[in-house]
Amino acid sequence: MSEPAPFHQLPGDSSRPASAFWVSADDGIRLRLALWPESAGSAQGSVLLFPGRTEYVEKYAPIAQRLNAEGYHVLAIDWRGQGLSDRLQPDRRPGHVGDFADYQRDVVEMVVAATELGLPRPWHLLAHSMGGCIGLTALHGDLPVASAVFSAPMWGINLRRMPHGVAVGIAYLAGRLGHGGRSAPGSGASGNYMLDEAFSTNLLTPDPDEWSRLLREAASWPDLTIGGASFHWVSQALNECSRLARLPSPERPMTVLFGSEEKIVSIPAIRTRAADWPGADLLELRKGRHELLMDADQRESFFEAMLARFSAA
Repeated sequence: MSEPAPFHQLPGDSSRPASAFWVSADDGIRLRLALWPESAGSAQGSVLLFPGRTEYVEKYAPIAQRLNAEGYHVLAIDWRGQGLSDRLQPDRRPGHVGDFADYQRDVVEMVVAATELGLPRPWHLLAHSMGGCIGLTALHGDLPVASAVFSAPMWGINLRRMPHGVAVGIAYLAGRLGHGGRSAPGSGASGNYMLDEAFSTNLLTPDPDEWSRLLREAASWPDLTIGGASFHWVSQALNECSRLARLPSPERPMTVLFGSEEKIVSIPAIRTRAADWPGADLLELRKGRHELLMDADQRESFFEAMLARFSAA
């Protein structure tokens, strides 16, 4: 039996909490996983939920509970270096990883846990942002899912006007100078994006209710949050996106969704991958930003597409 882990809820939240627990990767990093069992009374399968950078399992509680009502068990993870999983350097604020391939160690533990829990099949992948990058790599490693749904996947990073080579060079030089663990300018707040950014200028969601929830979570649970990405993380992420771009698409049914106002990940990279993925569905949601599932105006369209993909697998 895995050791229980904490799971947070805001005051007044009467929803059923997840069962959170600890697992250890093969390199000794402790990871937190959270399970929401289905509540419909007839299991349709299970969803492996791959969050994005800076995220933590509690953020997805409303999404998991909606999937529960549709008959799906949901298993989510705090990636190494974020949430309540082990941080990877003394300065806990920057989002940091030693090697992007290490995230696959976390995926292995998630699959082991899903197997040991006996989660009903078919399994499906739901991956957001950085989780989409990790998820695509995992699919190339034969992740045992019947289908995949990606939300604004990080198959490329929106560098705005900075050339890719310049960004790689700056991140590399920072590492050579001993600054690889520091937050890179332009990668997000050095403190916490939710607390530092104004709602009117945020790149995540135009939904004031969702923004308020995320703001309250960030203020209530500071130990779950991280700040901007480290120079080393940026270097690793850019290299991983370039590596994936050279690989063919996996043979797995896939739907990918992004917002027309997406400014964090690369829309051209998403379009290119979807065009090269046989049978893939690509949906652009008008006026959507980066967090399509955290936007009441986009969520129903997302769920309709996601459930259609899962049920067809």
